[in-house]
Amino acid sequence: IKGIEIGGDDYLTKPFAFAELIVRIKSLLRRANQSDYKSSVIHIADLKMDIAKRTVHRGNTNIKLTAKEFALLQLFLERQGEVLPRTVIASQVWDINFESDTNVIDVAIRRLRIKIDDGFDIKLIHTVRGMGYKLEPLAVDVDSGMGDDSINKDSLTSNER
Repeated sequence: IKGIEIGGDDYLTKPFAFAELIVRIKSLLRRANQSDYKSSVIHIADLKMDIAKRTVHRGNTNIKLTAKEFALLQLFLERQGEVLPRTVIASQVWDINFESDTNVIDVAIRRLRIKIDDGFDIKLIHTVRGMGYKLEPLAVDVDSGMGDDSINKDSLTSNER
């Protein structure tokens, strides 16, 4: 009983039948999968990612992503509106320490931008100069050309720095 009081979902008393253990494990997995399925869709603006199905759509367009692009977009979606430094992206997506002389992250971001932003009026991935990258909807001002790619770090609120 103490195990349930401190957060356990179930328990078995000894001795127990192996078949009962299997049934209880399957039940826990079934409940876990149902709750995971409900929360497996993440979206921003007209972009929708279904983590369970490993699909990405922007509007009515199905977007094919590599495994790394999918992981990168998932990181951005899970941390919408946050500035993600290259060090965070490198450790979360590539599981490596960031080296400033590598352009792996910049190339991956550029490829992801091509797939999810090209042809859409609202751009989602933005460069925050000197800081990293940010995912948020930002309409492009066609007349001035502003808003297409970068955000000046001086224009960020103190929460975003």
